[in-house]
Amino acid sequence: MQNPPLSWFGIVRLGLVQTALGSVTVLTMATLNRVMVVELALPSMLPGLLVGLHYAMQLLRPRLGYGSDLGGRRTPWIVGGMILHAAGGALAAVATALMATRLALGIALAVVAFIMIGIGVSAAGTSLLVLLAKRTEPARRSAAASIAWTMMVTGFIGTTAAAGFALDPFSPMRLVAVSSTISVIALVLTFIGIWNIEGEGASPDARPAAAAPPKATFREELAEIWSEKQARRFAIFIFISMLAYSAPDLILEPFAGAVYGMTPGETTRLAGFQHTGTMIGMVLVPFLHRLIPAWRTRTTPWIVGGCLACALGLFNIACAAAAGPGWPLRTSFLFLGLTTGIYSIAAIGAMMNLVGAGHRDREGTRMGLWGASQAVSYGTGGFLGTLVSDAARHLLPSVSLSYAMVFAAEAALFIFAAGLAIWIGKPVIASAPAEEEAAWVAK
Repeated sequence: MQNPPLSWFGIVRLGLVQTALGSVTVLTMATLNRVMVVELALPSMLPGLLVGLHYAMQLLRPRLGYGSDLGGRRTPWIVGGMILHAAGGALAAVATALMATRLALGIALAVVAFIMIGIGVSAAGTSLLVLLAKRTEPARRSAAASIAWTMMVTGFIGTTAAAGFALDPFSPMRLVAVSSTISVIALVLTFIGIWNIEGEGASPDARPAAAAPPKATFREELAEIWSEKQARRFAIFIFISMLAYSAPDLILEPFAGAVYGMTPGETTRLAGFQHTGTMIGMVLVPFLHRLIPAWRTRTTPWIVGGCLACALGLFNIACAAAAGPGWPLRTSFLFLGLTTGIYSIAAIGAMMNLVGAGHRDREGTRMGLWGASQAVSYGTGGFLGTLVSDAARHLLPSVSLSYAMVFAAEAALFIFAAGLAIWIGKPVIASAPAEEEAAWVAK
């Protein structure tokens, strides 16, 4: 006997884990970055390399997902990964504070901390998404993804607001205290969110039995999953679409400053419009699902639509760059955020719908493959965006034209990703019978 699907309350509980992951991540990626560069006057390359190390560790996602497949339960991996993630976040703050007096030791500790952060978020995040996909009814998966990721963004916003207030007046010890407190709160939220969730509504003897150990090694399992046409194509789609998604990140605010003459404070508020749009887009997708019931468990229409929406949002920013002052830039940033929010939930919903296709009891490895593709793409997208932007500014006669060309190229990349989404193939319902799944994979 299998556990019943998660209730809405159960989905919200799992969303608390996403909130916890986001809370620790945003402090290490944003606040510590700023402290290193501004308060400690260190080269911005240092936090850049540390963040890159965090993404590099996410190449372990397939191996960690394979480990969770061996036991058939995801809870130990979520809890263990979150403990490592939270401990790494606290250690990163200690390392940053130590850099003020003992730079070499502080950097060494920071390397260890960001390795812990990368491994922890990989273990917890991969198993969390698999658990959410397996325990949620197909018709509710888009709404579940929207709830979980909206709660993660809420964690971003709440943590930055609370930490910003608590860190003033700034001191290294205050930084360590605030970071440690956030890590402890994140662990509490994780325990509340995951407690008995795999056995919710079922008697102890009805809990999922451990999956049969695979007959192949990890490399053989990964090669077998890569041989599945749909899994391989979706990994390629994730890489290309996330490249387009992350490429504008590091050039949007510099663009607003260079072309529109905005101050740092004004561009920060502009980014706030973008984040607000992202939240609206994430919340909007479930309502769109209700308007089109026939697409609730379908994959292709949503990811194609999400990519085309992002292409339109970036093309709008390209027009803003070409037009210069006088263009309604706040509206354009709000619209860009709206489209990226729609894309995010469409892509995550597609992962949840497709993870059960193909060989059974290999969801963790399959999700890990896609997560690794996403991490590598996101880690390189920002760098490539700045590289292309710098090249365009040197080759083209005006700053406005160079930014317009770069944003238009990124929009074209999203259109290419939409074509890849069609290439993925027919929509797949994750709960389809094994015979139907095998027949589709054979195609």
